[in-house]
Amino acid sequence: MTKTLDKFSIGESGVVVKVDGERKIKRRLYDMGITNGAEVYLRKKAPLGDPIEISVRSYELSLRKSEAACVTVEVKHV
Repeated sequence: MTKTLDKFSIGESGVVVKVDGERKIKRRLYDMGITNGAEVYLRKKAPLGDPIEISVRSYELSLRKSEAACVTVEVKHV
């Protein structure tokens, strides 16, 4: 099952399968390590849902909800 990162619940994890968005946003996400095949884990969400904090490539990263909507992830089933 795939879904965008902004739709994840706290504690969900998966593998990035696609990064969309404007060229500028896509480049920024790639530079932060969010590339195809990268494992991501949703650690926290702000009270209103924006921003979110994920773990990717052994570090924590905060993303805006609009940026997270550009990342499609294959959800891991525990």
